[in-house]
Amino acid sequence: MNVIKRSKKKWIWITVSIILILLISGGAYAAHLYNKTSNVIEESHEKVGRDNEHSALREEAVDPIEDNVTVLFLGVDTSEERAYEEKSRTDAMLVATFNKDEGTVKLLSIPRDTYVYVPEIGYNTKINHAHFHGGPKASVETVEDYLNVPIDYYVSLNFEAFIEVVDSLNGITYDVPYEMEEMDSKDKTDAIHLYPGRQKLDGEEALALVRTRKYDSDIERGKRQQEVIEIIADKVTSASSIFKLNQLIEAIRPNLKTDLYMNDIKSFMEYGLDKDFNIEKINLEGDGDYMDDGLWYFHADEDSLIDVQRELRNHLDLPAYSSDDDDEYNEYDDHNDVDNNDDSFQENNDHQEDDSHIKES
Repeated sequence: MNVIKRSKKKWIWITVSIILILLISGGAYAAHLYNKTSNVIEESHEKVGRDNEHSALREEAVDPIEDNVTVLFLGVDTSEERAYEEKSRTDAMLVATFNKDEGTVKLLSIPRDTYVYVPEIGYNTKINHAHFHGGPKASVETVEDYLNVPIDYYVSLNFEAFIEVVDSLNGITYDVPYEMEEMDSKDKTDAIHLYPGRQKLDGEEALALVRTRKYDSDIERGKRQQEVIEIIADKVTSASSIFKLNQLIEAIRPNLKTDLYMNDIKSFMEYGLDKDFNIEKINLEGDGDYMDDGLWYFHADEDSLIDVQRELRNHLDLPAYSSDDDDEYNEYDDHNDVDNNDDSFQENNDHQEDDSHIKES
């Protein structure tokens, strides 16, 4: 597992909107940014729609000021070209657990093709399809069911914002691992052509890099997403970017949804203020194959999944699994291993690397 040490940076994570909060200090410009960010958070606030608005795995609602909490980050594609409107898939799903006493964060990337049970529809399919069927609520419930970890909050960011954020920073520098051709945000085939080596990427190129998986795997893509997030966060928190924050906020404004309030976000400041602050990146191990429906799925190794579940629960100071829990989990998983070739659900996978066309019949 890879641990990222932080000594001079404040709280750093996937969504730039939250990073901006931690950069606000005294001064007229900072006050302007704070007020503007507050307005963006207020405009973007959208409840999940759960009973009592807290996780079913919690006896009561948590308070990030006092409790260990989780945040599910969703990278969604609602581009006009794909005509999804409110129905969109997630191209990135990351779970962060925050331990208040330790001042630590664990970050798990979930492969988008992971084969899971989706409570919203009652059968197994790819985890990124949960959002298509029920938005953030279905994604939250699916991740909770898969990891047996409560999801307390969510942050959803459209990839249009990702492009604008990178461009507003005048690009990012990344060591591209191999030559690649990938579609752009408008789904134009092979519009992006990158060669291996360290180079400066604009927003479209960076998006292609974090979305592609046809050259390696879903696991490797998740790692690239974590790396690019780290690079963006480092650049946002650098002194040279301070006067670009206004533009960054504008990039996020129409593309952000979250059930966090401003006071919730401010409570995360303590993590970044700790000079020994670190983020530990976690990844599931496993492999993939084609199933009877002709689609490719990622299957997490059972031991790896149980290890991750235990690690996240332990980080939240929740009771760990017992052997009886494992047996119960396996029986539940077998029970829900439902054939997803349901008459009420068809998936057209003409472009296998980008199974973007999900149709309801």
